Amino acid sequence: MNIKEIKEMINLMNENGLAELEVEKDDMRIRLKKTATGFEGSQSPIIYSAQAPAASGANVQSLPQSEEKIVIKSVEIKSPMVGTFYRAPNPEAPAYVEVGQVIEPGQVICIIEAMKLMNEIKSEIRGKILEILVDNAEPVEFGQSLFLIDPL
Repeated sequence: MNIKEIKEMINLMNENGLAELEVEKDDMRIRLKKTATGFEGSQSPIIYSAQAPAASGANVQSLPQSEEKIVIKSVEIKSPMVGTFYRAPNPEAPAYVEVGQVIEPGQVICIIEAMKLMNEIKSEIRGKILEILVDNAEPVEFGQSLFLIDPL
């Protein structure tokens, strides 16, 4: 199992509102669990737990499984309204933000069009963009996660 597969599992969890996911593949068992629900600007740690598989054989009675935990804290920026999400001010302009970019408080990160009005959405925190969760020109709902941020 590699990092890309783990990221895909995290995306699957986020897209389907799952709080926990456990997968066993190639003698590796991984359990993903969200320990907190995210509110706009709140921290929602995700815990990755990798467990070594139990040894098999007639001589082995019971071996304790080793467990490592890595905590990654991230912040979700959520939509404050229903509308259409736009990454740039117009189709020819560059996007406001890209994955890997560091953003500052007050910086415009996207636009949501609602009732023919263009509403600039600004960051409330300083952080690095980990993931953009919505495609350009897609409809969004109130409270839908738009960005995943690593707070700095």
